[in-house]
Amino acid sequence: MADKFQTPKGVHDILPDDHDYYTFIKKVVRHRLRQAGFRRISTPIFEATEVFQRSIGNDTDIVQKEMYTFSDKKGRSLTLKPEGTAGVVRAYIEHGMAQWPQPVELYYVEPHFRYDRPQKGRYRQFWQFGFEVIGETDPALDAQVIKLAYQIHEDLGVADLLSLQINTIGTPESREKYQMALKDYYIGKERSLCEDCNNRLHTNPMRLLDCKEEDCRILAQLAPKMENFLDSDSKEFHEDLKDFLDGMGIKYEENPQLVRGLDYYTKTVFEFWDAKEGAQNSVGGGGRYDGLVELMGGQPTPAVGYAGGIERIIANMKREKIRVPKKDNLHVFVVQLGKDAKLKCLPLINKMRERGIKTMGAIGKDSLRIQLGIADKFETPWAVIVGLTEVREGVAIIRDMEKGIQETVDFEDIIPSIIKKIGDKSLDKYSPGELIY
Repeated sequence: MADKFQTPKGVHDILPDDHDYYTFIKKVVRHRLRQAGFRRISTPIFEATEVFQRSIGNDTDIVQKEMYTFSDKKGRSLTLKPEGTAGVVRAYIEHGMAQWPQPVELYYVEPHFRYDRPQKGRYRQFWQFGFEVIGETDPALDAQVIKLAYQIHEDLGVADLLSLQINTIGTPESREKYQMALKDYYIGKERSLCEDCNNRLHTNPMRLLDCKEEDCRILAQLAPKMENFLDSDSKEFHEDLKDFLDGMGIKYEENPQLVRGLDYYTKTVFEFWDAKEGAQNSVGGGGRYDGLVELMGGQPTPAVGYAGGIERIIANMKREKIRVPKKDNLHVFVVQLGKDAKLKCLPLINKMRERGIKTMGAIGKDSLRIQLGIADKFETPWAVIVGLTEVREGVAIIRDMEKGIQETVDFEDIIPSIIKKIGDKSLDKYSPGELIY
């Protein structure tokens, strides 16, 4: 017997029961962001590698260790996207969105790829939802982005499980002074640093502050504080942000060690941490990136955004036994005995589906017992039974599968009878002209 294939390490199939969570999260995200005037964008699964090298930063863990990079047949370097913001900014520049009414508000729900160590809620192919506000600088916008993320978590039932961590990392100029102070502090302490942090010390010293290794965390707590190197504008911006968050009743914790792992951030940075497990189980984060559009070849343009990990949110929902609405359950199983019955029932099945009745039928089994057994396995509340006698007499039997009670109705009365039994609100109806993706 041939060996069975399995998914590669770090990726997983999304089976139907888990898709209930994904579908629910996507609907919540879509609803909240549409309310706020955001429009959906989808960028390619892969981009030119330089898009991520330039935006995320050559010295970041993502670029150094985690990108899936390959060459196409013409030798061009391409990379599966490890995060969403860089592609959105590239699209903003490429399609002249600077000429649109500002700010431009965009959101996405897409898969991303990182060669990361697989663990709970962390995969090598993972889904994120994200939203970006490009073209305006105002701490009130940062507060609104945080509020939107909070509302989404609230709708999903996980807001109380998370703590909001905020910080400001100032302007590039103030960060440069701070990085020099960090290097001076850490020089001579290399023996206490993990291997990654020893490398970061010379390339990206601020990343030492959010290392999860215990010895590195102890050193980080005693390190110089960013607030002592901030420019006055960044300080004022941060104080205004906190005022706006307080005004909206959003609780937060100031975290001077929070720096985020991407080079493009300026001023505001924030993350939502698991209240029990802390940074080890962050479900998402974001911040302001006022220099990224210019860095990518556009005009100087301020921006702020957020991205959340869908798998991580689902892990929290499952841990707390949060159930999501299901719309996949069948309403009716149509039992057909013989070819004449199938000829009669195939149009009926299609009509029922068009009316929003979720229907299964035309199963290749002739036995009444076997077909009713299948209806039981699918937990279908109603069965419509049509055999030779029913075809001849122009009727059908409607059976209550739970109570075992059945009645005979005229064939043309099947659909009205079923709708009355399941209720109009339970119908899965749509009009193609009104369908909103």
